[in-house]
Amino acid sequence: MRIRLPGLSRRQIIAGAVGFVLVAGLIGWAAAPTPKSYRTTEQMLTVTTGPTDSDEVTLDTTLYLPKSAGATAPVPAILLAHGFGGTKRSVDSDARLYADQGYAVLAWTAQGFGKSTGEIHLDSPDWEVKDAQRLIDWLAARPDIAKNGSDPKVAAVGGSYGGALALLLAAQDTRVDAIVPMITWNDLVNVFLPGGVFKKQWAGQFFGATENEKNPQCGRFAADLCQAYLDIATTGKATPGAEALLRKSSPSAVLDRIKSPTLLIQGQVDTLFPLSEGDANARGIAAAGTPVRVAWFTGGHDGGTGPQSEVDRLRLLTGQWLDHYVKGNGDAPADSFTYSRVSGLNAQGRGLVTAASKVDTYPGLNTAGPTVDLRGPAQPIANPPDGNPAAISSLPLAAGLSGLLGSSGLAGGLSQEIPGQHADFVSEPLDSSLDVTGSPRVRIRVASPTGEATLFVKLYDVPAGGAPTIPDGLIAPIRLTGLPKDIADAVPMTVILPAVVHRFEAGSAVRVTIATSDTGYWSPAEPAVYTVAVDGAITLPAVAGTPIANPDVIWRYVLAGLVALIVIALGVALLVARARARRIDRSVATDLVDTPLVVRGLRKEYKNFVAVSKVDFTVNRGQVVGLLGPNGAGKTTSLRVLMGLTRPTSGEILVFGHRLLPGAPVLSRVGALVEGPGFLPHLTGAQNLELYWRATGRPAADAHFEEAYDIAGLGTAVNRRVKTYSHGMRQRLAIAQAMLGLPELLVLDEPTDGLDPPQIAEMRKVLRRYATGGRAVLVSSHLLAEVEQTCTDVVVMHKGEVVAAGPVDDIVGDSPSVQLDVSDVDAAEKVLEELDGVRSVNWSGGKGLVVDIDGTPRAEIVAALVRAGVGIDRVTPRRRLEDAFLSLVGGDTKASGERE
Repeated sequence: MRIRLPGLSRRQIIAGAVGFVLVAGLIGWAAAPTPKSYRTTEQMLTVTTGPTDSDEVTLDTTLYLPKSAGATAPVPAILLAHGFGGTKRSVDSDARLYADQGYAVLAWTAQGFGKSTGEIHLDSPDWEVKDAQRLIDWLAARPDIAKNGSDPKVAAVGGSYGGALALLLAAQDTRVDAIVPMITWNDLVNVFLPGGVFKKQWAGQFFGATENEKNPQCGRFAADLCQAYLDIATTGKATPGAEALLRKSSPSAVLDRIKSPTLLIQGQVDTLFPLSEGDANARGIAAAGTPVRVAWFTGGHDGGTGPQSEVDRLRLLTGQWLDHYVKGNGDAPADSFTYSRVSGLNAQGRGLVTAASKVDTYPGLNTAGPTVDLRGPAQPIANPPDGNPAAISSLPLAAGLSGLLGSSGLAGGLSQEIPGQHADFVSEPLDSSLDVTGSPRVRIRVASPTGEATLFVKLYDVPAGGAPTIPDGLIAPIRLTGLPKDIADAVPMTVILPAVVHRFEAGSAVRVTIATSDTGYWSPAEPAVYTVAVDGAITLPAVAGTPIANPDVIWRYVLAGLVALIVIALGVALLVARARARRIDRSVATDLVDTPLVVRGLRKEYKNFVAVSKVDFTVNRGQVVGLLGPNGAGKTTSLRVLMGLTRPTSGEILVFGHRLLPGAPVLSRVGALVEGPGFLPHLTGAQNLELYWRATGRPAADAHFEEAYDIAGLGTAVNRRVKTYSHGMRQRLAIAQAMLGLPELLVLDEPTDGLDPPQIAEMRKVLRRYATGGRAVLVSSHLLAEVEQTCTDVVVMHKGEVVAAGPVDDIVGDSPSVQLDVSDVDAAEKVLEELDGVRSVNWSGGKGLVVDIDGTPRAEIVAALVRAGVGIDRVTPRRRLEDAFLSLVGGDTKASGERE
């Protein structure tokens, strides 16, 4: 069986990627019987609904009915609800599966979606729940549906939006025999305002999921919900009226009325409806004496459907549940609690394998466990104005990626903290691995000059030598009031972090981070500086579960054998690589150790194309060398080879006498800007450069930040956020980045691209200044006038070859030319092109021609034009790099003004 994600349109929530995941496909059997045939009937059913039953909506339905079903052989039914933004089509494959198992399945499109009429009320008991009751009425009237007396045998199954419907329906209609709600909510106030902080990113996904020309702000949402959302999104707070409206669509208020045996399946990787929502549902239903079983799995709105091993495990649980409580077959399933964690790779090629565990009774979230001491003093942290820039803890769109990769907890790998806006409190490395199952708890103290603070408390796993991650991307937002101004007066408070199932490996550290902003949440607009501290240790809950046999375990031995084969193959590959490495010429040309760059016989071929046929040139210390050529001449290809981005077909490149090889230490003496600048806009220029340098792994003292800033002329602008920079400032910041470490050779591709004339003039000074002191610059540009004023030397390429190289003055001197202003350009071109002494003729605009006379006396040129009847208004000598360039490339004027 294949688990399907809801088939949402791009204009809704982006199917499967946003994460309103319908896991109804988990319903099935461990060993599926032979499929039975069924028929389907599509019908638009009109039902009465609304608070007074005076309204009508038309629902788009499909009934999947086994062909054997009839008055003499009635079958039990399943109401199958789809996820938010979906339709009945979203659950089609699941419905077919259940019909094959002998159930009549009624799937429908909830009002406000698809072809169904009505508005979205978020599973209101007065609307969507009442719609489902009318569908039960419709099933009860059919003779082919099995009955308990006059009531139909029916289960309600659904995920996310459909899961909450199952809970609310069971609370309102006692005819429901069993429910299987999955990855759903308990209290929408807690969901969208956890800790009193508005979860703006997920809320925006809901309210941006439907389209309605009459109400573009809220689509097909009911007016009261639309207004509540707009108010909360504007202020970050919910009014009592808005809270009452959200709680009307929340199972939290009616859990004591649910008498239908409930299998609650909740995702461990879910920032929308975390495990705490499922926990609240489980405790509330069990308190009324109703049978409840809880199962957690390594998936959810941010983790997709999880590995195939999870599907197999949950099939067994749900199959047992429905078999007993709806069909009346088999013993009552145990109320044990199951959970799982990813344990490795599946040798069958089905992605990851999970290790599942079982506990006899559901322990809840706040179990006892070991404590881990945290270190760190009280620290000030800044709240940015209007919450920008904001840290990243997770992304709602990560669900689809997680599902594709088979990875639970992908969202945790997306985290990023903002310098100055967070405080870290870290433990010593763990002596042994530590399994956490439940909600960690930590005591913090906070001081604020305003008496208030909105904070985000996060648990990090910091592996030895690895990148810190937030388990499953889950964080605890808290809004605090009545705070003292001095941290010494602050009273410790306990923060309960989101429940996780996570293993901290030996050698990893535990870190608690307190931040002031997060992309997923609202935060105060006014800037402020808070002081935060952590008291003592963090408590990490543990559950002593018993491992559950996994059918994939037998494949671990196969996997071990494959690993052995891979090790052998890697060993052979290593020997081959070493043999090849020995054949690579790593000798140093001692006579060139003081020469920044020598290119010899460079050639680069592609399958059916020669990009560079033969290139030779040298860049010496103190030179600014311009690399010129028309479009397609091979400039960019040569630079890419030079920077190791592609390998040459033949030839060699020597940098300070060392042959250029991938990872060669000599590359630390080279700085480059080849592919254009890329910076984080919310950080300052200095912070961007510091992050870049840190990524190189080299000591900070070697960066020479101040010298790079000075040479690039950044001044105080380096302390401004990059998003405030002009294009010219970004280019200069990119130049400064290439200059970090003051490399002896600087390679730049179009450094003046997009700059205005004053900025170009300033960049000219920057490059000349850098080449002083024995350094060298190689710059590729299509602005010939700038190259002439900036560069000491030029290398001109054409059709993959170097056609000229040397000092600018020598190149210009070798191409004498004149500027002619004539009465008839076309006639003049025809006359001049027929003269033996003329090398090239190029139009310069208007009535002007640039003529390379190649030593022919100007008088002969003028006489030839006069004899042909062409009037001459002006004859002036012209000795510019542009003229030399045009003569060298054969008048290819198209290329001279275009970038390669």
